[in-house]
Amino acid sequence: MAEAWRLFDETVAFWRNWLSRSTYCGRWREMLNRSAITLKLMTYAPTGGLVAAPTAALPEQIGGERNWDYRYTWVRDASFSVYSLLGMGFTDEAAALGRWLRDRVDEQAGKPNGSGPLNIMYRVDGSADLSEEVLKHWEGYRGSAPVRIGNGAADQLQLDIYGEAIDSLNAADQHGIAFGHHGWLRVRDLLDWVAENWDQPEEGIWETRGGRQDFTYGRLMCWVALDRGIRLATAHGRPAPLERWHRERDAIYNQIMDRGWSPTRQAFRQHYNTEVLDSSLLRMSKVGFITPTDPMWTSTLKAMDEELVTDSLVYRYDPEASPDGLRGSEGTFSLCTFAYVDSLARAGQLEKARETFEKMLTYANHLGLYSEEIALTGEQIGNFPQAFTHLALIDAAISLDRRLNRADRPQ
Repeated sequence: MAEAWRLFDETVAFWRNWLSRSTYCGRWREMLNRSAITLKLMTYAPTGGLVAAPTAALPEQIGGERNWDYRYTWVRDASFSVYSLLGMGFTDEAAALGRWLRDRVDEQAGKPNGSGPLNIMYRVDGSADLSEEVLKHWEGYRGSAPVRIGNGAADQLQLDIYGEAIDSLNAADQHGIAFGHHGWLRVRDLLDWVAENWDQPEEGIWETRGGRQDFTYGRLMCWVALDRGIRLATAHGRPAPLERWHRERDAIYNQIMDRGWSPTRQAFRQHYNTEVLDSSLLRMSKVGFITPTDPMWTSTLKAMDEELVTDSLVYRYDPEASPDGLRGSEGTFSLCTFAYVDSLARAGQLEKARETFEKMLTYANHLGLYSEEIALTGEQIGNFPQAFTHLALIDAAISLDRRLNRADRPQ
């Protein structure tokens, strides 16, 4: 018993010491601390890789087939986590994720595959063998089959990962986490590939299995990749083909405004061959592609509110209107709900943003943890706990808290 109490006391002391490094002093600190601890616990210490979730095959619809293995490190999730951890002052963990990303780029330098110079996901040790297998002898959670291990989406082309990766490196650079000459050469290689390959169909952020499309979000994040690369090169006087990067960045911007905008819906659309809305585009104002008060953006928010939002919870998209190669439906996507909070806050709709955020806090379980999605019953569904949800909670809280503080200041 004495040893158990000693281990307990050491554990409490570790986490208190770790949380003392946080620089966040705003609202909802307890929930942000809980989310930060969750991200830390989901990190593989030897490499710095962060798993998307520590579980596999927990369904996005009870009894459905949308059941995936999330015990891997996605470039996207890791990149988003860098931004979130930096926002709370956890620079060591952000730097470790940055090194993990750098190592993946180094390993694949000169060996591009069908998904470009980066895979979309890896095992926590950095290896890339994620062959998908169906365990037919398993019934699945509450009869939700098939049970899959591995992930067949690993070889997909998802153009957005390059923008997320470079954006996280730019954020790290702004917080004093610099990379040297070798690192810059790898970044430059990535950006040269983006400049050459951004204008092609892909599977998109949601890993659809219904065929490649010209997804607006993928184009958006290619714009981010080139924009942040230009900023990094300019800020540090690094050698780069800036004229080409400027040209391609501007071409992406013009294409999105021309083909990603739907005059019919008065909103930005999921891809160029549909009128379907997609809540991944809630990041458009966050990354600086469009100002939060631009009429094109406020009308997009309004359209999403009417179609994708139910009682403050946000769906990714409508799978019936935009077939994704899978049967059934899914719950509301918690990452998107927190992204919605961020977008509302940036657009000056602070009362609505705060109400949505605080309502979302009530869906956490008794330990302050979130899964990937929330069903219409209020039940948490999908893999658990989900890094996406917890990092998005941190981002939304920091953004909303900052704007509430500004609004509270005397004019």
